[in-house]
Amino acid sequence: MNAPTIILGVIGSDCHSVGNKVLDTFLSERGFRVVNLGVMVSQDEFIDAAMENHAAAILVSSLYGHGELDCAGLRQRCSERGLADIILYVGGNLVVGKTPPEVVEKKFLAMGFDHVFFPHDDLETAAACLRSEIQRRAAARRLSA
Repeated sequence: MNAPTIILGVIGSDCHSVGNKVLDTFLSERGFRVVNLGVMVSQDEFIDAAMENHAAAILVSSLYGHGELDCAGLRQRCSERGLADIILYVGGNLVVGKTPPEVVEKKFLAMGFDHVFFPHDDLETAAACLRSEIQRRAAARRLSA
């Protein structure tokens, strides 16, 4: 089976690059084909890359606390451009202030993200979750075809 392609980047005006590079290396070592867009990535750049690379997922990172603003409407934009079923993951320090993780998670799930990760989350678990979701959706597409 070919390695699933995922799009990775840091959204908006966020220029935090270390975690992005760690994720790229980690996910690549676990068999994903990572297209890393780097930092300060717009929603349209994520979507364009996903379309060009036939990606299974978009992984959005934000560490400067403005993820809620930068990610608003991403699911809708994906749908409008023909990527209604793409997996959307988001992670990092997504909001400013001391908001409980369950509140942050609820906000991002309501925005259409499939999973929300926080800095303390285990990367092995995240990679396994992503692989499982990709396989589940691929199986569902095969069944509906």
